[in-house]
Amino acid sequence: MSNQQEQRQIQLRIDESKMSTTYANTIRTSTMPDELIMDFGINLPMPAPDNQPTLVFSVGSRIVMNWSAAKRLAISLGQAVRQYEEQNGEIKLQQPGQGGPRLAD
Repeated sequence: MSNQQEQRQIQLRIDESKMSTTYANTIRTSTMPDELIMDFGINLPMPAPDNQPTLVFSVGSRIVMNWSAAKRLAISLGQAVRQYEEQNGEIKLQQPGQGGPRLAD
């Protein structure tokens, strides 16, 4: 390989014209042999018809990716969380039943 080929760079242009932004406070993952499926959405507390408290997972977006892309995503998220914690301190994970959407007593 020549020096000219080694030094060649590709310019990346990002097209955000078809992008949509959504908020998610929870994720459900499913796996297939060739793919990872991620459903992003919001947990919403609401009463069921029998007045029993119920937590509804309202799915807003589904992302399907191959395992190579999933690994790159995991690495990118790990780096982003690490940088955030270096600047802002450790992120405390809530235990089930603490914080977040709550069901009525």
